[in-house]
Amino acid sequence: MSISLWKHLIQGCETGLECVRTDVFNSVLYRASGDSPGILAFLLATLLNLATVPALNVTDCSPRQSIQKTYDLTKYLEHQLRSLAGPYLNYLGPPFNEPDFNPPRVNAAEKIPSATVDFELWRNLNDHLRLAENYRAYSHLLCYLQGIDSEVVRAELRRSLDHFCTSLQGLVISIAGVMTSLGYPLPPSLGSPARTRAANDFSKKMDDFWLLKELQTWLWRSAKDLNRLKKKVPPSVVAIRMDAQGF
Repeated sequence: MSISLWKHLIQGCETGLECVRTDVFNSVLYRASGDSPGILAFLLATLLNLATVPALNVTDCSPRQSIQKTYDLTKYLEHQLRSLAGPYLNYLGPPFNEPDFNPPRVNAAEKIPSATVDFELWRNLNDHLRLAENYRAYSHLLCYLQGIDSEVVRAELRRSLDHFCTSLQGLVISIAGVMTSLGYPLPPSLGSPARTRAANDFSKKMDDFWLLKELQTWLWRSAKDLNRLKKKVPPSVVAIRMDAQGF
């Protein structure tokens, strides 16, 4: 039986093992092609039965896939934020929706995690510290954003904020997954930040303005960090783990 036919049969099997990639199949088949037909038959039988053996799991040992998914989610959030920022700034009204409006950070805005850090200082942090800072920042930014969401009265804008909050919560979870896959401990919980009540309506709008601005900068920098981190991590490796369930 030709190698191409074996490959076709394996790819057509419903193993339910999405994390097993075609390039791994090709590599294994290539190495086995010089051996006896019995090895190929054993390989096919094993792959056909993996999905039916509950004690046998296929696990992606590399964090690269997790990093890629987190990067993709970050880019998606950048797109979402661009779509959200315009309507929300119009909701705040002038001068917040004016293109050249760039006020200083004041009042409660000082408590919003700032992405304004010296470039060389940030680059000199190791991967663990950068991921930990991202995890902390997005956890706090999410809390502040949920506070905004609860105060918005326009139904369409509120739906957009709800959707963005859900995506941002997914990013926090995804960053935690990257840290775990790299063997890094998660930073200790700092609790939910209490949003200080603004002295007046203008101050409240100023806080909201700076929240959106910091979100934009954090997402931009996170995408760059994750892209660099992805290049450091070796390609995905597939490993078979046998649990102690009858083996």
